[in-house]
Amino acid sequence: MEAVGMSRAERTILTNMCMVSDGCGNVLMQNRTDPAWPGLSFPGGHVEPGESIVASVVREVYEETGVTVLDPKLCGIRQFWTDEGERCIVFLFRATRWEGGLRSSEEGEALWLPREGLLQRNCVREFADTLRVYEDAALTEVFYPGGQVQYL
Repeated sequence: MEAVGMSRAERTILTNMCMVSDGCGNVLMQNRTDPAWPGLSFPGGHVEPGESIVASVVREVYEETGVTVLDPKLCGIRQFWTDEGERCIVFLFRATRWEGGLRSSEEGEALWLPREGLLQRNCVREFADTLRVYEDAALTEVFYPGGQVQYL
């Protein structure tokens, strides 16, 4: 039973990321230009107020790459805390069906890259942790309690 006056509310940032595969061994990547988080990553971004999680990933992938994902599937979660103490939840999606032409955005160059050897490239920090959740069917979450990586 909850104590009187005890709030369960927590400052939270909702984001998304999508691994789009082309069926030929390539994945859609963004070479991010943000100096706070530079390098290669799957496209994604913030969930806007009042927006569904699924609609947010479709919108973000399109805005960043020109590709419209069809039927994205939720496959995991990544969680961490910002320096300001906010919980950041990243909803991880996969998509194998898409349409549209590739184009870059002000956030970075959009490109198809071979999945093989991807981790030997200049990826964003913690990308390997996130990729592990995408590729290991036994995992559903990567979590950073106290700054340490934990897989669930």
